[in-house]
Amino acid sequence: MVSPADILNARILVVDDREANVRLLEGMLRIAGYTSIESTTDPTQVCELHRKRRYALILLDLQMPGMDGFQVMEGLKEIEEDGYLPVLVITAQPAHKLRALEAGAKDFVSKPFDLAELRARVHNILEVRLLHLETKKYSKVLEETVRELEASREVIRLKNLEEWEKAEQELALAQETQKSLLPRRLPEFENFRIHAFNSPTRYVGGDFYDFRHLSSGEWVGVLADVSGKGMPAALLSSMVLGALSMEFDSRAQPQEVLNRVNQLLLERSLPFQFVTLFLFLLSPHGEGQFISAGHNPAYLFRSATGRIEELVSDAYVLGMFDFATYQSRTFSLDKGDILMVYSDGLTDAQDQQGEMFGEERLLQIIQQGAPLGSFALERKILRAIDEFTQGLPQTDDITFIVIEKCQ
Repeated sequence: MVSPADILNARILVVDDREANVRLLEGMLRIAGYTSIESTTDPTQVCELHRKRRYALILLDLQMPGMDGFQVMEGLKEIEEDGYLPVLVITAQPAHKLRALEAGAKDFVSKPFDLAELRARVHNILEVRLLHLETKKYSKVLEETVRELEASREVIRLKNLEEWEKAEQELALAQETQKSLLPRRLPEFENFRIHAFNSPTRYVGGDFYDFRHLSSGEWVGVLADVSGKGMPAALLSSMVLGALSMEFDSRAQPQEVLNRVNQLLLERSLPFQFVTLFLFLLSPHGEGQFISAGHNPAYLFRSATGRIEELVSDAYVLGMFDFATYQSRTFSLDKGDILMVYSDGLTDAQDQQGEMFGEERLLQIIQQGAPLGSFALERKILRAIDEFTQGLPQTDDITFIVIEKCQ
């Protein structure tokens, strides 16, 4: 029989081209008690690593540059002679789930990550994998048990009518709560134009943005993406926004603000909840600083050169790690420069064929639209999203803000 210790000590490989996602998954697995975790951001190394290490489970991102997850699985088939791929795929695209299972993956986990779901799926697939190895070595007595375990993985998702009605009521309340967090009207700051957009999904993903004028004459902006959906996400968003407002009212610096908010979330939020966030502070003259806590890159269009700079994350997500600290980095906006900050719901938006909107498409739009000004860029992005999705319901909120230095 497979013991709990066997499962927790099984070798696991995390594969994702984004270092922030690798750190997040490693952290979530270690919190769950797993002890033997390795990782790589290079998909071309996976087959050689598996040939040497023979992992019991490979958490494999499907969307990676150069070599995607489907190509990696084809390579793994040459190593696993019996065709059993110990792969749990990571995807934000529902259309890819069936394709991945058909390609040999044993299960999937959706982005954004949910700790409870990840723990259940990792535990189940490891148990199945270890049982599979035992049957190869000793007997075929456990084959029926394996089939039952594989068939029962989705049973936990079944709900009765009463649970469904309760979930619908909670969803409606969460939508109202989330809506109340957004500014009713955008502020006006000297020398700047501000545009913002939020399109929540039916499931309420937890995005929010806010702007605040400080007594120093500077102003601060933030765009955050809270893990989870429904009322838990809405409540966590409300708590984070309230904490940010209180800290900036006390004249704290950005790094002090996020260090305290991280500590608050560690003490008050649930273990599987976390927040990615891009926070920036600007003076009327355009000098400023920013912190990106596990967030996707922000883009800074330079009017003078036509070049686009990336403001990338170098900090952990908020609410997961007690050792995390946050330091701000300086940046500046000159006349005509445009700052674009967005949640991953924008680049993960899908069309009818399951293709993602993607960062490359967004960069092309910024390159074409930013020289015309922030208003034209906002219109161009919204039109591109409408044409791309064709009204297809999305699984995550689409949120972005556009800041232009106009004087």
